Amino acid sequence: MSGPNGDPNISTDDGIINDEDEFGEEEYAAINSMLDQINSYLDDLEERNDALNGKLHEFMELNRQTRLEFRAQLLGSMTQEEHPAGGHSSSSKEELNEDNGNLQMSEKSE
Repeated sequence: MSGPNGDPNISTDDGIINDEDEFGEEEYAAINSMLDQINSYLDDLEERNDALNGKLHEFMELNRQTRLEFRAQLLGSMTQEEHPAGGHSSSSKEELNEDNGNLQMSEKSE
């Protein structure tokens, strides 16, 4: 008869394979206690992960709002430079280009 892994010379009669696990109530109680503790740690880890994820989303939204405000201020200051109080426009025009979220200023002559 072949063994559990296909070994040809091992049989259950040799006493090597013992399907009768002799665990008492104490062992089961200890295993259950450890599993409960692991489950508690995993729950705590999941709560912390959720809190960090929420803070990350808040930070990203704040960052987006700050970039929009900065862009509006930059555009406002550029339009004031293009149209001075005297009504004269400058000979060079500044453009605001957005490239992958980065603001760049370039000068073009007309």
